[in-house]
This record gives sequence, structure tokens and C-alpha cells, in this order.
Amino acid sequence: MSKEQGLQDAHVKIGTKQTIRMVELGFASEVYVAEDADQRFTSNIIDLCNKHGVKVTLVDTMKNLGAACGIEVGAAMAAIVKQ
Repeated sequence: MSKEQGLQDAHVKIGTKQTIRMVELGFASEVYVAEDADQRFTSNIIDLCNKHGVKVTLVDTMKNLGAACGIEVGAAMAAIVKQ
């Protein structure tokens, strides 16, 4: 993942519910999705991002996405909140 430090420095909402809410409200500028997360959730958020014109970046594992966000557990998805 190329923007690991950027995620820790940016205003990020982590997790499925918060990410979906940020996209629906138009507050997300970019969404990161772990490729090894449950496909029921990832396919829904990718479709939602496409509908709202939000860039989606895939990350190889939930563990790596969690680490990039500065948390010690895995994360299925995270949204960068517009400033």
C-alpha cells in the first residue's frame, strides 16, 4: 500500500458502517477496501462508490489496511473524509 503514512495523517473513518455513511452523505473523497474482506460488504461499497463517484483503492489484506489506518486490528474498509 503506497499511502500508508497518508492514511494515518488524514481524517479517516474506519469500518463498514462508517464508510457507507460517509459515502452516502457525500463526505468521502476516497475509499480503501481490503481484498480479503467479506465479498457481501466489499461488493456493496464498491457499487456505492461507483454510484457516488468516489475513488476506490484495493488493499491486499484487512491486516495491512488496519495497520495503514493506525489501528492494531484488521479493517475491511476505510474512507478518507473530505476536509
